[in-house]
Amino acid sequence: MNLLSKHWLFLFAIFGLITLTTTASSSSVDSLSSIQSLTNDQTLVSAGQVFELGLFKPGSSGWYLGIWYKKIPVQTVVWVANRDTPLSNSSATLKFRDRGSIVLLDSTGNLTWSSNQTGAIDPVLQLLDSGNLVVRDQNDNDPDKFLWQSFDSPTDTLLPDMKLGWDLRTGLNRNITSWKSSTDPSTGDFSFDLNYRGFPEIFLREKQRIEYRSGPWNGERFSGVPEMNPVSGLRFEFVTTQQEVYYSFSISQQSKSSMISRLFVNPSGNLERYTWIESSQTWNRFWYAPKDQCDSYMECGPYGVCDSNASPVCQCPKGFAPKNLQAWNLRDGSDGCVRKTELECGKDKFLMMKQMKLPQSSTAFVDRNMTLDECRKRCLENCSCTAYANADVSNGGSGCVTWSGDLIDLRNYAEGGQVLFLRLAASDLDNDWTTKRIIIIVASAVGICILLLGLCLLWKRKALLNMCKAKKEVKGTKIFSNH
Repeated sequence: MNLLSKHWLFLFAIFGLITLTTTASSSSVDSLSSIQSLTNDQTLVSAGQVFELGLFKPGSSGWYLGIWYKKIPVQTVVWVANRDTPLSNSSATLKFRDRGSIVLLDSTGNLTWSSNQTGAIDPVLQLLDSGNLVVRDQNDNDPDKFLWQSFDSPTDTLLPDMKLGWDLRTGLNRNITSWKSSTDPSTGDFSFDLNYRGFPEIFLREKQRIEYRSGPWNGERFSGVPEMNPVSGLRFEFVTTQQEVYYSFSISQQSKSSMISRLFVNPSGNLERYTWIESSQTWNRFWYAPKDQCDSYMECGPYGVCDSNASPVCQCPKGFAPKNLQAWNLRDGSDGCVRKTELECGKDKFLMMKQMKLPQSSTAFVDRNMTLDECRKRCLENCSCTAYANADVSNGGSGCVTWSGDLIDLRNYAEGGQVLFLRLAASDLDNDWTTKRIIIIVASAVGICILLLGLCLLWKRKALLNMCKAKKEVKGTKIFSNH
């Protein structure tokens, strides 16, 4: 082969490589190889045409790399890469860099966003039908071996099969955080994150201030979400192991083609679940929180019980009285309630409170192998224990959770919730029983008196009738004798 032929062959190879790269980037593909890039208005589309990745501009704040639903006409973004570092224009490049990291470069080649370094030799970036953007080895599709994934770095949205919670092996905390506004994807003030300590539960916060608490998972639902009932096609899951603690939801295989659902934190601080209604082409708000006054964190203070069906909503449980009576009478229950009678440790008893949202549980003790009787005994023997309950209410109840110190963010429901056993001084319950006995005795005595009075009146009536009958008989005899 002469020198000229080799030259043309080399140029042809280079042209073919460029053509291959451009074609892969501009056509409807779901992945990028290590030698390909995505530029300007080019996008990746998942294999089933469910999600799309590309640049978008939600307002005047700039351009962002994000993922949205491909077939839903109202652009609904579920993930943003460079949420706090917008591009000034749509001229940008997404590609692999050294050590297998994905980078987003602006028009001048400056770094705008990057994933972590994966160390992959032959990496592939792929957008899945789940909405997960992943980096994997070219020949390895095992989800457990993804080198990087967007599901580990959520923005404001939780999609099916995403995990909200902790990987305790790596310290990874997956939480969702609101946009700054509906047109500004930058990090907002509201977040929804899981606290795995004690009896795990999830908090909605404004910056660092708690606004709403889900209550701990009780085996069926979060104790503070009584309406969290099974929905056809939608499954809720809470996992607690030595390796990870997380909440997730999934859509059954049969319903995946007909159900689209997402959970997200909006810029106003509401946690909302939406489902897509195909017939009306709209998002329907399926559930939201907080939804009433009693959803506000610590609305009724320590030991105060919030009941949205009561007036006022704040109530003190038996054995307690308002700490600040003046404020309480003005319907400010934030100071909570205090005990009427001090505890006496081994002599104390427990008040059964039904349909309750369990207290904040970050410092609670949990033993999932104890029975409820063993739990009661443990709490009674620990003088600092103030309440106990089943850790799991499914299948008749099992496990033990105990609280020490003040009980906060209590709530009573008309339906739902679970049983909480509150520690009281024995005299508070004994006095209650004494009062009940007095009422029973008085009621019984009154009943007996009424019965005796009735019998007495009946006897007198019968005696009177007998006397009248006797008189008539005597009178009749006299008349007969005269004739």
